[in-house]
Amino acid sequence: MSDSAVSEEPRRVYDPDSEHNFPDEKLNAVLEFIDADEEIQTYLEAQNVNAVDRMQYNDHGAKHIEIVRNRALCLYDLLKESDVDFNGARQQGLSEEDESVIIAFAATLHDIGHLVHRDEHAYYSIPLASDVLDRVLPEFYDVAECVRMKGEILHAILCHHRSETPLTTEAGVIRVADALDMESGRSRIPYEHGGRGINTLSSQAIKRVSLYEGETRPVMVEIAMTNAAGVYQVDNLLKAKLRGSGLADQIRIVAVNTNETHEQLVERIEL
Repeated sequence: MSDSAVSEEPRRVYDPDSEHNFPDEKLNAVLEFIDADEEIQTYLEAQNVNAVDRMQYNDHGAKHIEIVRNRALCLYDLLKESDVDFNGARQQGLSEEDESVIIAFAATLHDIGHLVHRDEHAYYSIPLASDVLDRVLPEFYDVAECVRMKGEILHAILCHHRSETPLTTEAGVIRVADALDMESGRSRIPYEHGGRGINTLSSQAIKRVSLYEGETRPVMVEIAMTNAAGVYQVDNLLKAKLRGSGLADQIRIVAVNTNETHEQLVERIEL
C-alpha cells in the first residue's frame, strides 16, 4: 500500500481513545505516577479555565494533554524504529529509556502556563513545571539525573511555542504532537458555547488524524477533513510547527477532503 493517499486501513494507526501500555517499565511507572498525582491532575483541569471558559479557545485541558502525550509517544516509537537519533537524553549522558520519559513529562506539563494566561503561556509553564519536576523527579532519579532530566523537559516544554527553536529531537516531537491534536472533538466545548473563531471552525472540519509507519519517511500522518476550513489547521498551524521542529524530513503529512456531497474547494494538500 502506498502512503500517497488517505487509507481506510493504515498499517499502524494511533487511536486517541485507546489506552497505551508502553513496553518500557520506567515510562509506565512515570505515567502511573502522573495519573495518580493530585497536583498534576488539578493543573490539567485548572489550566483550561482561561483557555476555554474565559477566552472560548480550543481545549487545553486533560483531554488535550492525553492526546498530545499519546501522539508524542507514538511519534517517538515510529521514529525510533527508523533509528532516528534522540539527542536530548544522549547528550546529557542519560539512558535511552529516559528519552520517552522526557517526552511524557514535557507533553503532560507543556500547557500548565495557561493557569496564568493564554498569552505567552509557554513562558509561564516553565516555572510552574519546574516546581512540579522538583517534587516528582526524585521519585525516579538521583540528584545529578534530576538536574539533567529537568533541563531537557523544560527545553521541550518551552519549544512547543513557535517562537523558540527545538535543539533536541525530544523537543521537536512535543512541538509536532501538540499541533496534531486537531480533530473536531477538541473544539467541542467552545463551539457549544458559541465560539466561532477560525481555530474552532477549522478544528470542527477535521474528522480524523492517523499516524502510522510511512514508506518514504519514518512517519506518515493522514488527516481527513470534511470541508476546506480544515486547511487552516493543517497549513497555518501544523505546517508552522513542523517547519521549525527539526523533524520536517522525517514526517510526511497528507490531508484529504473526504466530503463527497458538496463541491470541494480543496481536495488534497500535502506538506
